[in-house]
Amino acid sequence: MAVSEGLSIGEIASRTGLAVSAIRYYEDEGLVAPWRNAGGQRRFQRADIRRLSFIMVAQQFGFTLAQIKAELDLLPRHRAPNKRDWARISVEFREGLDERIARLEKLRDTLDGCIGCGCLSLEVCALYNPKDTAADKGQGPRYLMGDTPP
Repeated sequence: MAVSEGLSIGEIASRTGLAVSAIRYYEDEGLVAPWRNAGGQRRFQRADIRRLSFIMVAQQFGFTLAQIKAELDLLPRHRAPNKRDWARISVEFREGLDERIARLEKLRDTLDGCIGCGCLSLEVCALYNPKDTAADKGQGPRYLMGDTPP
C-alpha cells in the first residue's frame, strides 16, 4: 500500500487495538477525520494512530471525550502533530491530573473518618459537620468536593 493511499480502518484497528466500531464512533464524534477513497472506503493518516492512542490513554486517566476533543481540535489536521503540539496538550492535561490526584489523596486520607456527605450517621459528623451545615453548600460529599468545613 502506498502511503498516499492512507490506512484502512482495519489497519488502524490492528495498530491501535481498538475495535472498528470504536474507531467509527470516534469518527462520528469528530475525533478523527478519515477521507474516502474512490471506492468509498475510509482512509486514515498515520497520525491518526497517535490521535487514537492519545484518546485511549486520556480516557484511562478519566478525561471525557468532550475534553479530549477540545484538545484534539487544536491540533492540525493537515499534518502529524509535532512534539510542540503534544507538549502543549500535556501541560493542559497535567493540570487536570494534578487536581484529580489531590482529590484522590484527600479521599484516601479522610475516607476512614467521614465521607463528608453531611449524613450525621457517624459520631464524628457531629464534630466535623454539626447540624448538617454541609447541606447548605449543596448536594454530594461537599468536603471531598473541595468545600471546607466552617
